[in-house]
Amino acid sequence: MAYRSGGDFTILTVCTGNVCRSPAVERLFRAAFGERRGITVVSGGTGALVGQPIHEPMAELLRELEVDIARFAARPVTETMVRDADLLLPLTREHRSAVVNLWPGAVRRTFTLRELARLAAQVGRDELETRAGLAATPADRLHALLPLAAAHRAQVPAALDDVIDPYMREASVYRESLDQILPAVRTIAQSALAI
Repeated sequence: MAYRSGGDFTILTVCTGNVCRSPAVERLFRAAFGERRGITVVSGGTGALVGQPIHEPMAELLRELEVDIARFAARPVTETMVRDADLLLPLTREHRSAVVNLWPGAVRRTFTLRELARLAAQVGRDELETRAGLAATPADRLHALLPLAAAHRAQVPAALDDVIDPYMREASVYRESLDQILPAVRTIAQSALAI
């Protein structure tokens, strides 16, 4: 039987400090899905800078995309968050290991962000619609996507799965990090929204 936490489909995205990469993914998904899609997106950090806002260089890039960054405060990822999430999207393979160590039962619904985007691109729309159903909501499509994506898993070079950590580095690294995040978020959102 497939796992579902009940209520909204919950996406948990995880990085280290929860001030750059994971909040960017959280807020980009929130912008893509809007308010009434049955999807909740949250984030946390394995070494969270608790209470801190989105780091200003990343916040500036998100503002350029007209993404809402208000009322964000970094928080640590917890076992409860991992257990209760329907989909976990860590930003690196190291974060994926940390998440699964918190709650091993989450392994089948845990993908790095870029990994799931790559796999989602391999799942045909007809295949997804058949599994999700004709009247599927975005949450239903995301739920249906996970086993289909998992069936396409294969070894790939590490660089294709990890998003570079820009924290306290030059502005160009923040841009590079967002350039790795944005197409992955778009690919996953398009699968969910049947675009």
